Amino acid sequence: MPAAATELHALLGPGTRFEGKLAFEGRVRIDGTFRGAIQGGEALVIGEGADVEAEIDAMNVIVRGGRVSANVRATHAIELYVPAVVSGSLRAPQVFLDKGVQFSGTCEMTSEPAAPAWVPPGPGGPP
Repeated sequence: MPAAATELHALLGPGTRFEGKLAFEGRVRIDGTFRGAIQGGEALVIGEGADVEAEIDAMNVIVRGGRVSANVRATHAIELYVPAVVSGSLRAPQVFLDKGVQFSGTCEMTSEPAAPAWVPPGPGGPP
C-alpha cells in the first residue's frame, strides 16, 4: 500500500546530530543538527529547532523555522516561514518567503527545474 502524501519517511529529531550525505525518497523532516549534503525526493521539511549547513537538492524544500545555511536547489518549490533564519542561495521555479523571514543571500527563480548538484551512488545514480 503506498504511503500517504503527508507521511514522513524519516525524522532527524530534536537533540540529534548528523554529518554526511543523506539521500531519500518521499518526505523527510529535520529538527536536529545536520551538516553535509542532502539529495531528496518529494519534500524536505526543516523544523523550528533545526540547525542545517548543507548543499540541498529536492523536489520541494519547506523551512518551518530554525537556522539554515545552505545552497538550496528545488525542482518544484522552496518555502520559507517565520521564524526561519536562512543564508545562502535559493534556486527553484517557485519561491515563497513568509513576511518576517530573515534571509540573506541570492534567490533565482527559474522557468525550468534546477539540475541536482549531487546524485547519490547506487541504482539510478553514477557509480
